[in-house]
Amino acid sequence: MNIAVSIVEDNAQVRASLAKLIDGTPGFCCVSRHGDAESALLEIPKIQPEVMLMDINLPGLNGVECVRRLKPQLPATQFIMLTVYQNTEHIFNALAAGATGYLLKQTPPAELIAAIKEVHAGGSPMSSHIARKIVQSFQHAAPAAGAQALTPREAEVLDLLAKGFLYKEIADSMLLSYATVHTHIRHIYEKLQVRSRTEAVAKHLNQGFARREAVAP
Repeated sequence: MNIAVSIVEDNAQVRASLAKLIDGTPGFCCVSRHGDAESALLEIPKIQPEVMLMDINLPGLNGVECVRRLKPQLPATQFIMLTVYQNTEHIFNALAAGATGYLLKQTPPAELIAAIKEVHAGGSPMSSHIARKIVQSFQHAAPAAGAQALTPREAEVLDLLAKGFLYKEIADSMLLSYATVHTHIRHIYEKLQVRSRTEAVAKHLNQGFARREAVAP
């Protein structure tokens, strides 16, 4: 069965190229294309794609707000931001709105297809540069009041989670047992008071962003 993908992208050429890539790859199908958030909000709930590729810089309503409005209507749909924006504020806002992946537009076609498959399977694909920004954000942020700081090992596990690694892949990468990785992840969730990988990453970003706002002149 094909993975149903919708595209929201204002550049017609980019939109057509993405649709051609998806339709030309076995196991994938582009079920709709939209040039702005407004048309997506009207049509996507009826289509109910499994995965959405969402640009941020759209005419009128931006892509982050579009995700924020669509996610409650489409809880099973996975949203991947596909954008040129690399700053922490955009990343955090997208994750907080309900996105489960964040890729840069220069992502090679093969990696984009792999990311769609990954997010459909329950992963959280992110460009390596974006994952690094996420890690740096929480490594440089002080723990929130009442929150417990992550150990260096837990921070490393969260780094790999943010990159979309599966538990077994984390275990292999860090030369740990599956049970040990599972324990680290349980401790991360407990310390951050979250229930999922996306919530964990978003909470750290939120803490870091809130602190930068507080100290800004």
